[in-house]
Amino acid sequence: MPVSLYRRMMATVLLAIGLWAAGPPLHAQPPVTVFAAASLKTALDEIAQGYDGEIRLSYGGSSTLARQIQQGAPAHVYLSANPGWMDMLEQDGLIEPGTRIDLLNNRLVLIAGPDTGPVPAMEPGFALADALGQDRLAMALVDAVPAGLYGRAALQSLGVWDDVRTKVAQADNVRAALMLVAMAEAPLGIVYATDAAADPRVHIAGTFPENSHPPIVYPAAAIKGPNQNAARIFLKYLQGDEARAIFQRNGFGLAGDGT
Repeated sequence: MPVSLYRRMMATVLLAIGLWAAGPPLHAQPPVTVFAAASLKTALDEIAQGYDGEIRLSYGGSSTLARQIQQGAPAHVYLSANPGWMDMLEQDGLIEPGTRIDLLNNRLVLIAGPDTGPVPAMEPGFALADALGQDRLAMALVDAVPAGLYGRAALQSLGVWDDVRTKVAQADNVRAALMLVAMAEAPLGIVYATDAAADPRVHIAGTFPENSHPPIVYPAAAIKGPNQNAARIFLKYLQGDEARAIFQRNGFGLAGDGT
């Protein structure tokens, strides 16, 4: 065998041995399935694209996703738009201890479609029912989905819930409520500020006072089961500078930062 060929073969063998000894690269981590509140879609889609690993995203109402996890759905990470649903999973022993964090904050807004007329200023007793007329107010499910729960609480605090409760068009999640207004199926809706920013067909008609509803906090945690290491790595990435910048660019506040 020629000396040059022998040397090339030995170099290849030594390289293979070195790669084996170094262990698998980060992108060789198993896929991470993330169940996330629908309001996180725009930001999380961008974050997943830049992550060095495979992220499988499943969006929906926080309540629906939590119940699916209860029933054994194969989620590795759960991001809720309401602490209550995370509390439920934690009480059921489904959250990996030590992984729960408060990740983000948001604001609640009243949105209007492109052809919606003037909307009265948001204050106690404001004439929301008159602004709707015979039309509907788009909201996420008011008894289950966080955006709907926050919205109902805000309307009750302002003393107008009883005037509009029969005019509410309930959607499965907050992004579905957003679409009702964006597509002119409803003139007004209640969503998060980040949802309003995600669709140019709607505009913010008013921002609900922060004291009119419970604080909007997004907790995140790893779900008990396989892929714990990969799930923890992704949770850590969500708290890093790159992900935080994307969240802020999409209008989220960072929990604990006062933003």
